[in-house]
Amino acid sequence: MYSQAMMQPDPDRHAGFYDGVVSKRFFAWVLDIVLILIVTALIVPFTAFTALFFLPGLFLVVGFVYRWITLTGRSATWGMRLMSIEFLDRNGQRFDAATAFLHTLGYSLSMAFVMPQILSVALMLISARGQGLSDHVLGTVAINSPQR
Repeated sequence: MYSQAMMQPDPDRHAGFYDGVVSKRFFAWVLDIVLILIVTALIVPFTAFTALFFLPGLFLVVGFVYRWITLTGRSATWGMRLMSIEFLDRNGQRFDAATAFLHTLGYSLSMAFVMPQILSVALMLISARGQGLSDHVLGTVAINSPQR
């Protein structure tokens, strides 16, 4: 079936790895945003509330660090872990720190502009592997987590 030594699962032969992943990614994203908001709110008092003057920037930094660290750790954010999905790189392996950084950078850039975000969502909905824009560029894929 599938092992870490193989390439990414084929969406036609192993469709179970991709079933419901796009909707799970959405719910994971919502959970991650809530977690990032909570962490950001917890940081504000430690800045003597001066962070309120640059709150959007703080939110972006916290979100970037959160995604990079969690994707490096287990190739999934905490929201993704709760939804039982994870990322694989182009070789079918979990993310290393460099791939996690590049994926997070791509995500952050696409979120900064409307058209790339619309394109990313459209690609997730129409591609066989449910890949967003950053996934297509890096050759990564989100799958239902196999039992490891």
